[in-house]
Amino acid sequence: MNLLRKSVVSLRSFLPELIEIRRHLHAHPELSGNEHQTAALVAGELRRYGWTVTESIGRTGLIAELGQISTPLVGLRVDMDALPVEEKTGLSYSSLTPGVMHACGHDIHTCIGLGVARLFAENQSQLTGLRLLFQPAEEIASGARWMKKDGATKGLNALFGVHVYPELPVGSIGVRSGILTAAAGKLEIQIIGSGGHGARPHQTIDSIWIASKVISGIQEAISRQLDSLMPVVVSFGKIDGGQAFNVIADRVKLLGTVRCLDAKLNETLPQWIEDTVKGIANSLGAEALVTYTSIAPPVCNDPGLTSIVEEAGKSLLGEVNVKQLELPSLGAEDFAELIEDVPGTMFRLGVAPPEGCAPLHNGYFSPDEKSIEIGIRVIFQALMTWMEIQKLHSRDSS
Repeated sequence: MNLLRKSVVSLRSFLPELIEIRRHLHAHPELSGNEHQTAALVAGELRRYGWTVTESIGRTGLIAELGQISTPLVGLRVDMDALPVEEKTGLSYSSLTPGVMHACGHDIHTCIGLGVARLFAENQSQLTGLRLLFQPAEEIASGARWMKKDGATKGLNALFGVHVYPELPVGSIGVRSGILTAAAGKLEIQIIGSGGHGARPHQTIDSIWIASKVISGIQEAISRQLDSLMPVVVSFGKIDGGQAFNVIADRVKLLGTVRCLDAKLNETLPQWIEDTVKGIANSLGAEALVTYTSIAPPVCNDPGLTSIVEEAGKSLLGEVNVKQLELPSLGAEDFAELIEDVPGTMFRLGVAPPEGCAPLHNGYFSPDEKSIEIGIRVIFQALMTWMEIQKLHSRDSS
């Protein structure tokens, strides 16, 4: 416990510096796969603290290790990319890049990672066995896969993650064991019919009409052919087809997304969707081409690691400020890619100030910076607890 008390004093001494870094990152956001300046800043700070940094992991990501790495080895993953969103907050440190904003709080995540790194560096004689993963391209659900391919999770025994959560007030966290976020996929459907004069639809195969049947038919089929206790959401965000008001289109393209909470059901969805869409289109005389691209599997939080975060939160924030999240989110998170082979857990960090907070991916999103200290302290204590448990297991087995 002395180490924890010491860490609080130290953290508060350099917290203003972290907030300045956060504001710099917020003013200079970079889109997925282009986090060059962000990664350079992070690498420079980590080296200044004494970490060994390997850059260009997962293209623009990096990993960092401290001193002589021992096993077992635990990881902390934070993401760095911004979104193609126009900022509307009016903050003095608002984005200087038109149309790009940290509207998902990854600037907060990055500074939490730096804060944890600095505390570990100050206590490296007592703390070993941590790898930091600063990940790019979470928003396009690619960075985790890129980093994993470059060996970022190799040798890890556990992995922790965090995400800001505007539904919870600053000073609180949310935890959930098991499924936290949904599997996600991208769906592209091409309806191929036969065009003609708008006055004589009976001489055509109207792809726009058939596309409308596909859109409604998918929703009907979900409610009647799939288990209602395993929710599936299919949403179409773009329809493209036709050339003129009086010409029946011969081809229509639909773009959408698919979300599912059950991993086994998710594996069967691509074929089920293809069969359903083709069945509808063929029954009306058209052809359908269906392309399903997996974006991310569901995040499934390890119960033991989730319990460690929960207890750390209760110890630091009080039991009332640790919320059990009753329901998972249908949003996706590519942290799931990293924990397919490594036990992991992600918790929700409350960031809403007293006046409330705009939702994620919104131009008015403005999280309370007090959440940075809270995120660092919860993660630091959780990592320490995990390390102590490993030492006990090692002693018991020897």
